[in-house]
Amino acid sequence: MPLTHHETHRIDRIGWLRAAVLGANDGILSTASLILGVASAGQSYAAIIITGMAGLVAGAMSMAAGEYVSVSSQSDTEAADRVREATELANEPEAEREELIGIYVARGLDRQLAETVADQLTQKDALASHLRDELGLASVTAARPVQAAVASAAAFASGAALPLVIAALAPGDTIVWLVTGGSLLSLALLGAIGANAGGAPMLRAVLRVTFWGAFAMAATAAIGAAFGTSIA
Repeated sequence: MPLTHHETHRIDRIGWLRAAVLGANDGILSTASLILGVASAGQSYAAIIITGMAGLVAGAMSMAAGEYVSVSSQSDTEAADRVREATELANEPEAEREELIGIYVARGLDRQLAETVADQLTQKDALASHLRDELGLASVTAARPVQAAVASAAAFASGAALPLVIAALAPGDTIVWLVTGGSLLSLALLGAIGANAGGAPMLRAVLRVTFWGAFAMAATAAIGAAFGTSIA
């Protein structure tokens, strides 16, 4: 009986994982920083909540639009490369064959084997072979603008909801401390989840996201406190 070997790779997650982690991280950090800045300035409970809600909606829409535009640009470039490669294959098949052979020789195959591989792959799907081996384009890394936009908006909104809910439930004199603590814990958890999903070192990811999150929130709170003092 032939042995079966199944492998699970993480590269096929890269499109949505990058957008989701970035969106959730930005949602937690930017909304928590807004809330801390307004709270440190001595503003009312209503102003704090309204600011958090506005930050959630505006941030989610901004993330979706930004991801869609940037990933659409990548998709347009990939589409143009496909058209260009298809045209070259139709007009200069021998030159394209030699180009493919040269790629395989450079990777370590001898000339005869490189010719055999190039010819067989060309017979199966010439365009896919050139896109993959000449340009590095593959289906698992293809740009998907709508997917990236939806993932970014949903992730941002989910992340932003955490400090907003904490602020809504916290007693007025504890908002700053509870939002700070809850947001830092959320950032650490997000860093761990992202590292685990992407196969990266967990401790380094957690420390990195927590450090920069604490720095951003502290800076915003300091600015809010200074502004509130000057107004008073």
